[in-house]
Amino acid sequence: MIDDLDRIMAVMGASFDPIYGEAWNRRQVEDALKFGNTHYHILCAQGHTPADNESAAGFFLSRTGFEEEELLLLAVIPESRGRGLGRKLLEVLRSGARERGAHRLLLEMRKGNPAELLYRNFGFSPIGERREYYRTPSGERLDALTFAHDIG
Repeated sequence: MIDDLDRIMAVMGASFDPIYGEAWNRRQVEDALKFGNTHYHILCAQGHTPADNESAAGFFLSRTGFEEEELLLLAVIPESRGRGLGRKLLEVLRSGARERGAHRLLLEMRKGNPAELLYRNFGFSPIGERREYYRTPSGERLDALTFAHDIG
């Protein structure tokens, strides 16, 4: 049986370009999952929850706050992109967040991240920018964009 944490880490390793240093390490994910307000969901390439010995093609990790849910990470492996998995993960996130009492979703991402189109098409709108917020492993400073999506 494949552990969900192993699945998340495999997707993360395949999905995030190391040039930006955006991937979390195993300890960071483990620590986040220890809190009761952190949630995740994984999907296989066919768009459902993976069976015991099936690998994941995508996941999200989120954190619930007072009437808001923050998307911490979302990733789909490159060979499964363009098949609607990212949108399906966002739908699961929105549904779960609503059940947990959230009225809006928040996310922050690196300016220029190609996932911006997915988020905008899903209904996220920019609400802020942080200049030189992220630092790459090479020391370059990158701006961050904050997005929100009202879910009622």
